[in-house]
Order: sequence, then C-alpha cells, then structure tokens
Amino acid sequence: MLDGILLEKNAVPSAAIVTDVFEVTGRAMAKQWGVPTYRFLLMPHPIANLSEAELDQRAREIAPEIVKLLLQGQE
Repeated sequence: MLDGILLEKNAVPSAAIVTDVFEVTGRAMAKQWGVPTYRFLLMPHPIANLSEAELDQRAREIAPEIVKLLLQGQE
C-alpha cells in the first residue's frame, strides 16, 4: 500500500493490491498518508499457502483490473 501511495504522490502510476482481510487497514493507511480516496485492488485471502499455479491463476484474474487502474489513474 505505502509503496503505491508514495509512487502516486511522485507521479508514478501504480496499482496496490492487498488481500481482502486488509481492506480496512489499507483504507486507514491511505487516510493517514493524506489520500483517503486512494484506489487499490483486493484479492481473496489467504495467498501464502497457494501453489504456483493457483497464484498464477489469481494474477491472471486480477490483471485486467490492474491495467484499468493504471490507465485510469487515481483521479
């Protein structure tokens, strides 16, 4: 989250991704860093125990959202 926020503050497009159980934490962090409307992406939790194939599938599923966020920016 913080990396994405700092990159965006320096005009570098980014797409922060957190698992859904950290949504509240992500929103709090964005607010704390002065960007309460910061947009980020969520994916299902957990990911730590997924196989490489399962992680690859998750990445493929979220890739279109990443592209969309990068192209639209943090408007």
